[in-house]
This record gives sequence, structure tokens and C-alpha cells, in this order.
Amino acid sequence: MAQNWIRISITAVFLLLLFLGHCYFFTCQLFEYHFINEQKTWKEAQAYCRINHTDLATVSNMTDMKRLLKNSTSTNNQNRAWIGLYNQTGDRTWHWSLPGLEMNKTEIKWNDGEPNDDPHPENCGFIKRNQTHNDILCETEQNDKRLHVITVWKKWLEAQHYCREHHTDLVSGQNQINDELNKKLSKDQWYAIGLFRDTWGWSDGSSFSFRHWNQAFTDDDTETLILINENKTWVEALYYCREKYHDLVSITNLDEQRWIKEKAKKANSPYVWLGMRYTCSLGFWFWVNDEVITYENWAAGRKTEHCFMSGAMDSGGQHQWVSKQETEKFNFICSKC
Repeated sequence: MAQNWIRISITAVFLLLLFLGHCYFFTCQLFEYHFINEQKTWKEAQAYCRINHTDLATVSNMTDMKRLLKNSTSTNNQNRAWIGLYNQTGDRTWHWSLPGLEMNKTEIKWNDGEPNDDPHPENCGFIKRNQTHNDILCETEQNDKRLHVITVWKKWLEAQHYCREHHTDLVSGQNQINDELNKKLSKDQWYAIGLFRDTWGWSDGSSFSFRHWNQAFTDDDTETLILINENKTWVEALYYCREKYHDLVSITNLDEQRWIKEKAKKANSPYVWLGMRYTCSLGFWFWVNDEVITYENWAAGRKTEHCFMSGAMDSGGQHQWVSKQETEKFNFICSKC
């Protein structure tokens, strides 16, 4: 039997940073994972893997995930490593939770006005017995009834984790839905299904929809952000966020702009501080958490390039960015991670 072997490596940036590689042949999907003690950022790890091997590791299903975890814990005492999953800017894509099941947009019968991201980005799917679909915040608890009908109120990620641990996965694909809905589900109840969307993709370009997030992770709401309704200078706000949370917030794509806008609407000052600052010596704006500026939303004529200027968002109107003197006092938004 012909075998096509591909070597893939990965690193992490936590304490002793790790390389993870895997080989597989397409006929039986056999993977091997190897850790190498070397410290790199994700971009550096990706470049290293593409030069020396093939690419960062791809995880296509729960079997791969368990094998990866088994090998990583048996060969080192570290708890983090890079894989080839990265957040792409642009439109979010809908997927089925069940690995290997392709998404067919024509199958989805959205309820009137859905999907609508109201009031925040909604990235998980629910369904009624009449087979109409709604998007909803993944943190919303719903009556979790699936192929094995289990009456438990769970958040979407909790429901997915439960199904994968005790059964196979959340119900996915129109065939499963058609087979089971009319048999087991009550008429007016919403039910969790394996429908979700995100902006994440694999470094090697594969289309696998498998995700295995920490349940504390939220990608679709503003729980990783906190608005501080206290007026402080930019420097005071920076120190406050770093002492009590993580950092002043940065905005690197349109989705983050939307989430932060929702927080800014609740401010009691005309602007809210962001984690952006202008450097006179180098002559450019930058995010203080070292994020690369890949997205901008400056109000016309409000990007002033002078010393002691910092970035803020208008808390009303179009919620665009403006440059303000760092000594002015406004509310501010901290990131929690």
C-alpha cells in the first residue's frame, strides 16, 4: 500500500517552548506528535515548519486530539504548544461540529431575520422542530436535547463537550436533523445543534472544522472585555488594566471593533481609551500589547500624529477612533486575556 508521509512541526511560547510535529498518510490518518524545546512565536514556528518540514500541525478530530495530548504529556512537563489553527480576519464561516461533515449553505433554513448578530456577534446555531435555524450567543444556556435526548440546560460549548465525552458529537448535518427531530423534539422548544461559525483556519490550508476550545474561552461575546466607568488619563488607565486585568484593549479586525463598540456605548464619558499610542521618536501609531495594526477605523481628520497622543473610541455616533491628549480623562476598556 502506497504511503504518503508529511512531516509537520509546532511550537509554543510558554516557559520552555515546544515544537510539535506529526506525520500522517492519508489512507489511515495515522499521526505522530513530537515536542522540541525551542522558543518561538506562532509566526516564527510556522515559518520554521514550512522551511524544515511541511507546516504546523493540523488536528482533524477528537482521536487526533487525544493522541496529541497523550504524546505531549508523556514527553514533557509543559502545558502549552502551538498548533496550526489561527484566526483569519474577514467573514466568519459556518461549520458543522462533527468532523468531516461538509457545510452546505443551501441546507440551512434560517428563521426570518436570521442570522442577525443581535445584539452581539452570535456564532452558534439552534433549531426548532419546524427546522428553522437561529444564530445565538454561544454562552446562552439552552435546553440541551440531541440524538440522545438529554434534558439539561447547557451553554453551546458545554453541550458540545458533553456530547463528545459521552457520545459522538452534537447533531450535525441535515440528514441527522431530518431523521431525529420529528421523533423526539417538542414543537416550540429551541435545541442545541452542532452548527457554529468562526474566523479560524488551519495553517496548511485544510478545511477541517474540528475545534476543541477550553470551555472558559468565548469568541462571540464581550465577556473577555470590561468597561471601566472611571475617568482616568491614558497612562492611569494603562496601569489600571495591567494591574487588575490584562491590558488596555486593542482592535485588530472588524469583529473586535463591533464587540468593543457595544462596551463603549455604555460609557459615561464622550470617549473611551484604547491601548493605542503614538511614538514621536519612531513616527507611528502602535498597540501597547504588541499587536500588529492590521485594521484601522479612524474618524476623518482625527488621526493626529503628535507627541503625547493616545487612541480613543467615540462612545457615541459611529464609534470611530480619535487621537486625544494622554492627560485627558475618559472611561476605558480593559482586556481580560
